[in-house]
Amino acid sequence: MPIRTLFVTRFYEDRLDDPDLIEELRESCLALAKEDRAGRAWSKAHGYRGYTSYASLNDLPMRDPAFDDLKRALDKHVRRFAEASYMDLAKKPKLDSLWVNVLKGDGGHTGHIHPHSIISGTIYIAVPPGAGALKLEDPRLTALMAAPGRTADAPEDTQPFVYAEPSVGSVFLWESWLRHEVVAGAAKAERISISFNYA
Repeated sequence: MPIRTLFVTRFYEDRLDDPDLIEELRESCLALAKEDRAGRAWSKAHGYRGYTSYASLNDLPMRDPAFDDLKRALDKHVRRFAEASYMDLAKKPKLDSLWVNVLKGDGGHTGHIHPHSIISGTIYIAVPPGAGALKLEDPRLTALMAAPGRTADAPEDTQPFVYAEPSVGSVFLWESWLRHEVVAGAAKAERISISFNYA
């Protein structure tokens, strides 16, 4: 008897294979973590284990050529993901926001979604051993009620949670409604990433 897989959730994984740009971005992220007082204050006030420019800077591609180069690279990835997801869009998605995350080795980020955007993602600039993975949650989880757990050999597409392990240069994309979190790590160095939304 045939069984169909329905209601697919797509998750895009690719790489930015440009070591020079990654190094420029690493230096820029660390400089922002030192210089952006408003971002450091927001991070401290909200219990963020490290630094994020999420609530303090909204013009990084205009402020720094490295972020502008990154934007152009991400535009291509986002277009490919939108096409592969069969999105019926009146116009190409455009970068809406982009922010830096410099997370302490033991830091994490609780589950959340990205409202008011279509596609969200993260590129990884520094991923030390022991850094936390990206944890993705089945969007149907709250409706599963009395559903039994899955067997140890169940394929990934049947699991309630999937863990994506990044490396330096990894580009992850997903639809913005997909709930996700950063698992607390056990690294001895900072995990540096740049997150973004397209609308």
